Amino acid sequence: QVQLVESGGGLVQAGDSLKLSCAVSGRTFSRNNMGWFRQAPGKEREFVAAIEWSGGNTDYADSVKGRFTISRDNTKNTVYLQMNSLKPEDTAVYYCAASKYYSAALRRYRSTYEYWGQGTQVTVSS
Repeated sequence: QVQLVESGGGLVQAGDSLKLSCAVSGRTFSRNNMGWFRQAPGKEREFVAAIEWSGGNTDYADSVKGRFTISRDNTKNTVYLQMNSLKPEDTAVYYCAASKYYSAALRRYRSTYEYWGQGTQVTVSS
């Protein structure tokens, strides 16, 4: 049984940093896309960042490019999201997800991800 468990969320002030972790168990992913999505109250879940597990190729939403960095540690089977210069509009529940695809063209599409974590709350105060 595949499990994705996020951690690292919290309440911070604008300009602060947070690092989210996503621990993956139950399966070893090789050439798969791993993604971070977020959902703010009253809004749809949106793409934040993704990484191709083996090669490390990354993709970012325009709203976080230059501020967020996605990475992975194959030895720990963990994906990270380093978030710097946080803004109040970054407030959301952040979800980690694993896809059965590795194509770069599919990384931004929520429907291509088959496994999801339970989410971790990030709140940024102004």
